[in-house]
Formats: sequence, structure tokens, C-alpha cells
Amino acid sequence: MGTVIRFTSEDTSVDVTISEDNPTVRDLLSRLPLALTLEEFGGKEKVGRLSPELDTEGSPGSDPGNGDLICFAPWGSLGFFYNADGVGYSDQTIPLGTFDASVEQLARLEGAEVTVEVVD
Repeated sequence: MGTVIRFTSEDTSVDVTISEDNPTVRDLLSRLPLALTLEEFGGKEKVGRLSPELDTEGSPGSDPGNGDLICFAPWGSLGFFYNADGVGYSDQTIPLGTFDASVEQLARLEGAEVTVEVVD
């Protein structure tokens, strides 16, 4: 789709290019702007839980790679993958877009209130 959304904290921002068009992407975009908190998960990704959870019905799974923003269907949450080694394909990992940020930059989003908004 080419829409860019920005995740911003006091210390940094990360831009994500939305590259998919599926029900989950459309649900996310319809909620913007929004605020959330990101946390470390399993040494592989930074996750942010949304309430209510994102709608995942009818969205495809994926084989996520480093630099992918996904939605984890069972939680309806967002995940920034930075260490996707060994993750593999899952129907529960819905692709949303891609980002170019270091692990250190993602860590500066962690634990703070993060604003998410469309910038493009």
C-alpha cells in the first residue's frame, strides 16, 4: 500500500511502511492515531498490545523476517521482529509492513508511551 506510519516516543521514532492490504492492516489504520506501550518479547521482537485486539479474520499468515512489523493473531498485538531466526511460517503471524531500525532504536521505544500515526 505504501502508507507510512510512525511510532514515536520521547527518545526516538521508527517509521513503518505498510506493504500489505489485509483486514488486519485496515483495522490498524482505522484506529490511528493511537498510543501504546512496547515491551521486549523472547529476545526476538518488541510487542505492543492493543485493546481491543486487532481483527485478524481473513488475513494471511507469513514467514516473518528481521525488519517486519506483524500482528500476532492470538493476541491481536503488534510485533517488531529484529531477530526472526528460526521463527518460520505461521498462520498466526500476519504481515503488516516493514521498518528499518536498529535494536537500540527499538529499545528506546520500550516502556514509554508510544504514539502511532500516519505520516504519509
